[in-house]
Amino acid sequence: MSRGGGKGLSLKDKLDGNELDLSLCDLNEVPVRELAALPKATILDLSCNNLISLPSDFCSLMHLVKLDLSKNRLQQLPLDFGRLVNLQHLDLLNNRLVTLPVSFAQLKNLKWLDLKDNPLDPVLAKVAGDCLDEKQCKQAAVKVLQHMKAIQSEQDRQRQRKLQAEREMEKKREAEQRAKEAQERELRKREKAEEKERRRREYDAQKAAKQEMEKKTKKETVQTRKPASSSRPPQPPRHKPSWSRSVLRVLLFVLFCILCALAACKLTELQRQPLCVSVNTLYEDVVAALQNHKTLQNMLQHNSQQ
Repeated sequence: MSRGGGKGLSLKDKLDGNELDLSLCDLNEVPVRELAALPKATILDLSCNNLISLPSDFCSLMHLVKLDLSKNRLQQLPLDFGRLVNLQHLDLLNNRLVTLPVSFAQLKNLKWLDLKDNPLDPVLAKVAGDCLDEKQCKQAAVKVLQHMKAIQSEQDRQRQRKLQAEREMEKKREAEQRAKEAQERELRKREKAEEKERRRREYDAQKAAKQEMEKKTKKETVQTRKPASSSRPPQPPRHKPSWSRSVLRVLLFVLFCILCALAACKLTELQRQPLCVSVNTLYEDVVAALQNHKTLQNMLQHNSQQ
């Protein structure tokens, strides 16, 4: 293997049992593919190189039990670093780490940890403490795991609270949307009812106007058919015939009948009939009486003149 991560000497030449020593190789990157081909290499030494970061597929090397990354220039570890669940020994001395990924809490088999000489966050640095001997490094592993588990739990709670808040917000939005839709349905229903009422009033108004027009047209037609009657002055009311007129008419009718009977008895062959004889006699007596009455009237008039 050449410097700078180039491929030269095979990694198998570096393998000693289950230990693979790649320290002081001036590596800028980790040959993950070649390491994955050596599952027997459970102990990996990458110390004293020029590593600034680890590739994400580095976490696929789940067979690693002991890992030495000391004296590099690592600024952060991969987010899924916790996939290295078989890791028991981890040396991160003298790097540029400030924090650890939350997945670090999943390294449940970690027994030994060294984080000295890193610009750690003050809280993390206090938790890690000094790794000056075997006991302190073991305590550092336990305390850091507990700390990272607490951070993970808090993040999970925050995530749950956020998820719950999002669900509540979603429910609220759905409730508001349902209320809005209900209001819109009610508004459309009210507008529809108002439109029906408006059309009904228009229909009633048109019907009334049509009826009024028909009445007016009918009235004009009647007036057109009887123009003279409208121009004539009002006639005075006719008085009913009085009873005296009725009596007069009866008398005239009786007189007419008498004259007809008298004419029949005088001018026809009926004059020899007994009835006609009586009528003629009566007629002559009446004429004589009238003549005497006229004579008497003339005498009276003559006397009055004298």
